[in-house]
Amino acid sequence: MPDKPHTPSSHDTRPPSTGSTPFCPTDTAGPSGVIVRPTVEADFPAIAEITNHYILTTAIHFGYEAVTAEELCAAWREGLAVYPWFTAEEGAAVIGYAKAGLWRARAAYRWTAEVGLYVHPQRRGGGIGTRLYTALLDELRARGFRSAVGGVTLPNEASVKLHEKLAFTCVGRFAQAGYKMDRWHDVAFFQRMLP
Repeated sequence: MPDKPHTPSSHDTRPPSTGSTPFCPTDTAGPSGVIVRPTVEADFPAIAEITNHYILTTAIHFGYEAVTAEELCAAWREGLAVYPWFTAEEGAAVIGYAKAGLWRARAAYRWTAEVGLYVHPQRRGGGIGTRLYTALLDELRARGFRSAVGGVTLPNEASVKLHEKLAFTCVGRFAQAGYKMDRWHDVAFFQRMLP
C-alpha cells in the first residue's frame, strides 16, 4: 500500500516546502505585483466576499446562501493538516484563492483531493487562476497525493480551458446535476494525475 498523503505536524500551520521557491511570498513573477502564498486566517473576509459573488450572482458555485468568513475559516482549519489552500494577493488585497479538500470519505480515496478556485471577478483572465492552481497542484504532489479532481458547472468555457491548459482530463459529465438561476446545469469533472 502506498504511503498516505503527508500530514504536517500539528504545530505547522503552513504547507511544507516543496524544495523550490516559485510560489514563496516574495514572488512577483506573472501578473505585476501579484504574489501567491499559503492562505492565512486574515484572508477569510476577502475570501468570503469573492466566494459570495459567485454564490449570489452565478451558477458557478452551487451554494444558494452567502457564507461567512468564519464558516470558510473553520473549513480551512479543519482540513489544514492535510489539504493546502493558496491565496493570490496584490498589495494588501486578496484577489483570489485555490483550495484542496476531501474528495470522498472512505479511506481508499485519501490519495485524491478535490480542488477549486475563485478569482475576484474584476481580475479574471489575467493568469491568476493558472498561478493559483499550479501552486496548489505542486503542493498536493509534494504531500503525496496521486490525483486532483475538479468539478465545473456548465457552461463555463473559461474554467474548462483552464483545466485543459493545466493537463486535467475531462473524465465525465453529470447531466442536470444542479438547479440554480432558474435552470438545470450539467457538471463536468476533470482529473489531473500528480506523478
